[in-house]
Amino acid sequence: MISKDIIELIDEYYPRMSKSHKAIANFIKENYNEAVFMTAAKIGERLKVSESTVVRFATRIGFDGFPQFQSALAAWVKDKLNSVRKMGAKYGRSSQSEIITSVLNGDIEKIRDTMTGLDPESFEYAVDSLLEAESVYIIGLRSCEPLADFLSFYLNMIRDNVKLIRTTSVSETFEQMIRVSDKDCVVGISFPRYSMRTLKIMEFARDRNARVISITDTQYSPMCMYSSCNLFARSDMVSIVDSLVAPLSVINAIVVALCLKAPEAVKENLESLESAWENYQVYLNDEINFIDDEPMLDYSLRKDLMKESPYEEE
Repeated sequence: MISKDIIELIDEYYPRMSKSHKAIANFIKENYNEAVFMTAAKIGERLKVSESTVVRFATRIGFDGFPQFQSALAAWVKDKLNSVRKMGAKYGRSSQSEIITSVLNGDIEKIRDTMTGLDPESFEYAVDSLLEAESVYIIGLRSCEPLADFLSFYLNMIRDNVKLIRTTSVSETFEQMIRVSDKDCVVGISFPRYSMRTLKIMEFARDRNARVISITDTQYSPMCMYSSCNLFARSDMVSIVDSLVAPLSVINAIVVALCLKAPEAVKENLESLESAWENYQVYLNDEINFIDDEPMLDYSLRKDLMKESPYEEE
């Protein structure tokens, strides 16, 4: 009897699959709502592989044949669609305050588990790699995209040559990564269900001998197959939404450690940025300042408004 769900099995076997089996795996993960109703022959026809190749794919990951594989896929899809119903069963009778207490306590527990499980040597290696690399590439897709954005934003304040990979196409992703080398560092962020595009980028970076850092959930993550070091952060499903509190805390810690390791560079970059803001009046009419305990618009804007006002100041 197979205890793991079908997506976990695909992720586990993926690094050792043939090219045609990887194509089937990618299709199943990205089109499961359609694949669940397709025969082995139909999937083979879609991907231009033989029906027997699709059947061998099913047996390769532990099923007796394609019918058993399809039943497991149907069960997984049904469970996914029932996520909202499960959330209702867990929180349906809770008050709003009870829900927020439950969710926040769960996030606190995830951060505590992450603190316990995070390897200090891996963390130190990641910080040094991000400082020493010629260029840093960051990729995080789907629900992990905000984490990649956050890390990229602050790394750009600390050092130059930070590239955030943004794309919905595998080919476009490789176009942005084509110059990666052994002098560079690549950060991949992914949690279940793992992004195949992120995994492909990490595999490509490893083959180019770049330093590859993964931010993921456990040592069993397929991300670990391609990384130079792994930073584990707990991220469980609290409802239909992934909890990204612990991964974000790990990224916060990375940013703080980088600032402490290179204080002069950070100071220089921030001073340069502040000068640019002032010279080009970036925030001229875009912020509210608190002066004398009263919020008021930027003075230059306030003066303009006073000129336009038909009333005189008393």
